[in-house]
Amino acid sequence: MDLRIISHLHGRARVRKIALMLERLEREQAWSQENHDFLISLARFLLTDTESSQDLMAASRTFLDGLQGAETMERAVNTFRHACMRISGQAPADWDFIKAPRPVHLVPQRPGMRVYLEDIRSPFNVGSIFRTAEALGFEEVLLSPECADPLHPRSIRSAMGAIDMLLWRRMPLEDLAGMNGVFALEVGGEPLDAFDFPSEGIMVLGSEELGVSQAARELCNAGIVHIPMVGKKASLNVATAFGIAAYRWLTR
Repeated sequence: MDLRIISHLHGRARVRKIALMLERLEREQAWSQENHDFLISLARFLLTDTESSQDLMAASRTFLDGLQGAETMERAVNTFRHACMRISGQAPADWDFIKAPRPVHLVPQRPGMRVYLEDIRSPFNVGSIFRTAEALGFEEVLLSPECADPLHPRSIRSAMGAIDMLLWRRMPLEDLAGMNGVFALEVGGEPLDAFDFPSEGIMVLGSEELGVSQAARELCNAGIVHIPMVGKKASLNVATAFGIAAYRWLTR
């Protein structure tokens, strides 16, 4: 990294270069003293350079204040990067978030918990379900032939790395026949607090539009569970509902 490179860039190209540089630091967790000193020099340069917009100067000042205050370098860099991305014209929906590393011993393990995604169409929902399943220690994610692709860019974005950390495979619905502990998360089932979750099994999630199919219901030998709600809409996104029910399953 060299300030001369930044000084030779102009306009949005400069801001985008800074954002990419900060992103690399975050991905590599490169929090050395050398990089700390460089970033301070960079922020001070941007504060005094005549090409800096008011927004960029404000972001630089916030970064320096953060380092001098209670913020860690990691959080200050993250705030600075997102400010630069916004200034360069990128909308929040275009941002790729960086998954911070976490200690392995904090990852819960619960072999025998699996989830079956029946015809879920949204890649964002698929990725979100993967992320929650990994966080709660699920063993495997099973997908119907018509389910959205976990390798779709939107799935990958919302999964935040979980797709590479979990076993998953395509499986036709009829293969659930004969498996133990198959239950559905669907309206009209037994309330969440009263449901007798199996010690090992498969939670079936239905499509966003039609829910769990009748064919899938007939294969649910461990019953159907639903989340009681009190609002007028009485409806939850499938990925959100999965998170609620999956955590209840884990803690039971």
